[in-house]
Amino acid sequence: MSSRLKLFACISARAFSTMSAPINVFRDVGPLREFRRRLIYDHEGVGLVPTMGALHDGHLSLIRQAAEENSSVFVSIYVNPTQFGLNEDLDSYPKTWERDVQLLTELNEELEAGSARGRIKAIFAPTTKTMYPTLPPTSDPAGHGSFVTITPLGTLLEGVSRPVFFRGVATVCMKLFSIIMPERVYFGQKDIQQTLVIRRMVKDFHLNTSVRIGPTVREEDGLALSSRNVYLGARRRRVATTLRRALEAAEKEFFSGSRKRTDILQPAIDLTQSVAVAQEYLPPGKRARFEADYFSLADPDTMNEINEVNSSRGAILSGAIKMHPIEHPQDGEDCGLGGGESTVRLIDNIILDRAS
Repeated sequence: MSSRLKLFACISARAFSTMSAPINVFRDVGPLREFRRRLIYDHEGVGLVPTMGALHDGHLSLIRQAAEENSSVFVSIYVNPTQFGLNEDLDSYPKTWERDVQLLTELNEELEAGSARGRIKAIFAPTTKTMYPTLPPTSDPAGHGSFVTITPLGTLLEGVSRPVFFRGVATVCMKLFSIIMPERVYFGQKDIQQTLVIRRMVKDFHLNTSVRIGPTVREEDGLALSSRNVYLGARRRRVATTLRRALEAAEKEFFSGSRKRTDILQPAIDLTQSVAVAQEYLPPGKRARFEADYFSLADPDTMNEINEVNSSRGAILSGAIKMHPIEHPQDGEDCGLGGGESTVRLIDNIILDRAS
């Protein structure tokens, strides 16, 4: 047995030894399917929360939601290489297995003590060879392999900046849904375009599962929780709330009665530009430079840009900014995971309800 697998076994045994109902950990498809088959015989429904690990309160909120609606909750932990672009952060993506296990253990104890219907019954933590058994996974848009593509939805907005992202997400989710056969799957609203891609895939391929969307969980200052926030460090973290404040400025314009695209988005653009200019005037050792990738006002089903909000349909207001690497890091400065050397991309959204 390799040292890594030995560590995995030791962590699993230590983390789950005190639990009255142990969480089963699976790395291979066969044993997981056998376990799932027994749950089917026992008429136990399964809710799946797919994750890439580095769990935070947003993930835990989805798991709690799943436990309210299902007797058995499965959590997948797999950093899927095919949703990372060629120059993205696959190698540096935070991997916190032991901490993730501890969080799930503590959450299961919370569920045991509370009134929730379900419990976390399984963690699926496959290897890449398990998930991609034939050809090595590729992030090349023209690369070979078995992929699921959802177009044009997956080519818009995030799909422009990250051309293989939704292909990778749809592919790995199709695999997870096929392996686990969950009655329900759970995703967060922060990744709103991803939820629409998954819903479209479920509908078009007649998959026997229901897609549930949980609300975005935020820090006290409004920043949406994300596993990538650990890259920010203190300096960029202070400026990172610009995106949320910009979207809220646009939302305020909508609530004031505006329905035209330019009227709604202009406050977001103005606020973002104002903050960006102010940062440029600061010394390099104090500023946190960033740029807006996009602000979008889109149809709630197709993500196509709209010129005016139809009150009977509502709209999705969304945006993305790129926080540039930290300049002139100071001695003892909290620069975040990776020392502040990488660009950090932040996304967020607000649903403009049709009833507003």
